[in-house]
Parts: sequence; structure tokens; C-alpha cells
Amino acid sequence: MNISDIIKPENLVYKKPELMNDVNMHYCPGCSHGVIHKLIAEVVGEMGMEEETIGIAPVGCAVFAYKYIDIDWQEAAHGRAPALASAVKRLNPSKMVFTYQGDGDLAAIGTAETIHACNRGENIVIVFVNNGIYGMTGGQMAPTTLEGMVTATCPQGRSVELNGYPLKISDLLALLDGTCYVTRQSVHNPASVRKAKQALRKGFENSMARKGTSVIEIVSTCNSGWKQSPEKANEWMIEHMFAKYPIGDLKKID
Repeated sequence: MNISDIIKPENLVYKKPELMNDVNMHYCPGCSHGVIHKLIAEVVGEMGMEEETIGIAPVGCAVFAYKYIDIDWQEAAHGRAPALASAVKRLNPSKMVFTYQGDGDLAAIGTAETIHACNRGENIVIVFVNNGIYGMTGGQMAPTTLEGMVTATCPQGRSVELNGYPLKISDLLALLDGTCYVTRQSVHNPASVRKAKQALRKGFENSMARKGTSVIEIVSTCNSGWKQSPEKANEWMIEHMFAKYPIGDLKKID
């Protein structure tokens, strides 16, 4: 093989997933959403499920996910994605159904829908992007905001006495009989990206095997909401977010 063959696009290791639409993303530079979108597109494509997958996108930074991944999508009201996904999967049991939600959507207004879908053991995948803040609406405090963390609505830092403790909702979901797989991952470096992709693949396979609900939490940055550069946001996440939300499997039933 000569050099001209090696540099052909089809021989390159890294390339844009075929399921990613050719549009510019609206996410802030350094945002984790783009990487997570890429992983979902890769996994769905590698499984050959592009015609059989339905994504549920609710309100928040994830609301425009349908613009980027070329599969069927359904919009949901704020927090209601797990309820809608439950209906879609029950009506179309052969489909691979997942939600794509932020922490404000999933762990605040959607807490009830999340808990009850998981408790019922719906055969869906919940992709939970946890950056500890309401990123889309100006950086307000979220249920997952860390103690002492400064946001637009707690400018002195989150106070446990006033605001309560950060909600480790994935730990709660792992206790429910209906969940078969609950894991917490990240996408801040290549090794983490590979592990996150493996977790997504396992979750999707679980849903098609009718094992119950899989929850894939991805601890992420919001450098615009955190008022940090992408590099500093990653460092802050490693030092602070991982201490409260440690990476690894919380529940795994084979």
C-alpha cells in the first residue's frame, strides 16, 4: 500500500459518523453535547439500527438533538421524556428508544417521570447529561449543583441549609428493581470517550433484550455557565464534580 492509499478518507481511523447531519452545531465551544451526540450516532450506526431507533428530546440544551442525528425523533414537554419514551416503546416494541436529557430536565421537573419509568422497568435507555447547572436558560442552580457552587440563582454558592443537598439521582435509580444498568461516565478525554461509548452500546443492547431500564449518566462541563474556559472547566469537573459524582458502574445486571 502506498501513501496515497493510506490517506484516502475511507482509510482514516477518525471520521464523522454517517448518521451525523451536515449542519453546524449550536452548542458552546467546549460543550460535551457534541461528543455525546457523536457517540450515539456511532453506536446506532454500528448496531445497524438507524431505521429502528427513536430518540426523545425534551427541553433544555438537548432540545435540538434532532437536528444533528439522522434518526426518528419525538419532542417531549419539559421533563416528560421518560413518560413519552415509555409509550413509544410499548407501542413499538421492536424499536430502540432512548431519551436524551439534562440534569434540570431529568432531575427537577421530570423527577417523577424518571423514577416511575425506571421503577416500571421500561425497556428504554435514558441518556442523562449532568453538568450541574441550567445551561440553556442562563446558568441557574439545578438539583445537581454542588454545595458551594456559584450559579445565577445562588451567587454566594449553593447552601445546604437553604437549598438542600445535591441530588445524586442515578444512585437513587440504581436502587429500583426496574433498572438493569446504571452507570456514570464522562467524555473529557479519549479513554473516557471510549468507556462512554461502551456504556451506551450496553444500554442499547439491554433495551432490545428487554432487560429493563438503562441509565447512562455522563458527567459533563458547562464552561459558559461555569464562566470558565473549556480547559479550566474540564479541570474543575475532575476536581469537584467527580468527587460528588464518581465515575463507574452503579448497577449492572447481566
